[in-house]
Order: sequence, then structure tokens, then C-alpha cells
Amino acid sequence: MARMRAEVREELLAQPIIAVLSTIRRDGRPYLAPVWFLWQDGVFWLTGTSARTWCKHIFRDRRVSLCIETTDPIARYIAVDCEAEPVEQDIWPVSGALAQKYIGGRPGATPEAVEQFIAGMQTEPRLLFRLTPTLPPERWRAIDLTVYTGVRGDRVKGTGNREQRTAGRGSGS
Repeated sequence: MARMRAEVREELLAQPIIAVLSTIRRDGRPYLAPVWFLWQDGVFWLTGTSARTWCKHIFRDRRVSLCIETTDPIARYIAVDCEAEPVEQDIWPVSGALAQKYIGGRPGATPEAVEQFIAGMQTEPRLLFRLTPTLPPERWRAIDLTVYTGVRGDRVKGTGNREQRTAGRGSGS
């Protein structure tokens, strides 16, 4: 796997990319939900409402995973396992930072649009969650295709790309 440089990882985590949060259902199956996230001081921050399924899951089982992926300008992703915990504190500084990141980061966005979005958030019973990674960032599952040279096993077997894997197969196989 191509290791992602720390500065590339930090730049990726600062972008307004939708993450996919994986929580655990009561029957043990994964539950996936798109979420906004804020990476700050070594932890991820999420806000939700008590009615959201993923929030209910966290109260029952704090083990979660996040996958953050982009293809602009090139494919990169980070997948990280975390321990989630509900936090009893003023949620509005984090909620405001999330609104600034995702609403304020849009082309043509205005401060008024951010304020209006936050005002809408304040009409809901919001929750705040801190997601602490279970491994340090240099051990996360991450790939940066600007430096990708193929999986070692693919290079050894000569199966590093689709053309190589399908070479010699008949059209009916």
C-alpha cells in the first residue's frame, strides 16, 4: 500500500468531503451513513440528532469506522477505526466549524448562508460525538494514488492491472 504523507493526509481531512460512517446494528451487521466530519486535535467530531439511526447505534456500541475518499484531483482515501463517545458540552463551536467547512466552503458561499444553516441546526436536538482513532494516523488504512506502485502481491504475480489479469482468458470464461 502506498503510504500517505502526513501533509497529504492533513490536507485531505481538511477538505469538505463526505465521510462514510460505519456503526454496528443490534444484530451485528454494519450500518453505513454519510456524515460531515471535523478533524481537529487528533480526533474526529460529528454532530447528529437523537432520531438518527447511527447516533442510536453509537450509544449502544461505540466501535465505529470512517472512510473518507476523494477522486479530485486523484484517488485518495483514508479508512480509520475509532472509539466514539457522546460528549456533553456546548456543541455549537463544532457545529459552526462543520457548517463553515461544508457550507462556507462551497463556491459563492456567504457568511449569511452559514449562519442560516446553523440557525436551522439549532431547531433540532443535536448531539456531539468525539471519535478517537484506535491507531495513530501513520497506521491508518490510507492510499494515495499519486505514489501508488501496486500491491506487492500483484507485482510479484504480474497481476497489477486488469489487462494483465484478463490476458489469455477466452471471451467465454
